Amino acid sequence: MSRARIAVLVSGGGTNLQALIDAQQSGIISSGEIVLVIANRADAYALERAKNAGIDTAVVLKKELGSAEAFEQRIHELIAEYRVDIIVLAGFMVILSESFTSAYPRRILNVHPSLIPSFCGEGFYGLHVHEAALAYGVKVTGATVHFVNEVPDGGEIILQKAVDILPDDTPESLQKRVMEQAEWKILPAAVEKVSAELIQ
Repeated sequence: MSRARIAVLVSGGGTNLQALIDAQQSGIISSGEIVLVIANRADAYALERAKNAGIDTAVVLKKELGSAEAFEQRIHELIAEYRVDIIVLAGFMVILSESFTSAYPRRILNVHPSLIPSFCGEGFYGLHVHEAALAYGVKVTGATVHFVNEVPDGGEIILQKAVDILPDDTPESLQKRVMEQAEWKILPAAVEKVSAELIQ
């Protein structure tokens, strides 16, 4: 295997996907290649980002397939079809079942916008994470890339990066800074790290 084959699962704008695409183009990610982007929303702007980069896309809709099982089965099929080695959850707003995650041990990565174990687990996603950090009064937050298992945000940590909280921060300003200073740096670095280990 010369390069690990990567699928990125997305739900929205795809800023983390763009960070991965940029990292691949600049050579930060050299041991892996994004071969597929799967969205669970047909209007996800991430699909446009993938198309602009010449990456294959697929849309898998739970409401069309009728159940969570059928939804996950369709993703399994795509992963097999594209011979995917590593799955990256980049703003993917679906909790995957244990039967799905256990099929890919140490092969699914997720980025979470806090320093796990703070502000993580069920209900902690998007702005909710930053609202909670500010409400609690922590002085430092950040982002974590971890392997995905059956526990939301419960898998082994791969990389973390801290970001200072400023006195006048809002959830929105904090979210933006955590993305720019942490998520967009450690997600590509973690993907390269796991890809390099896999192809050795």
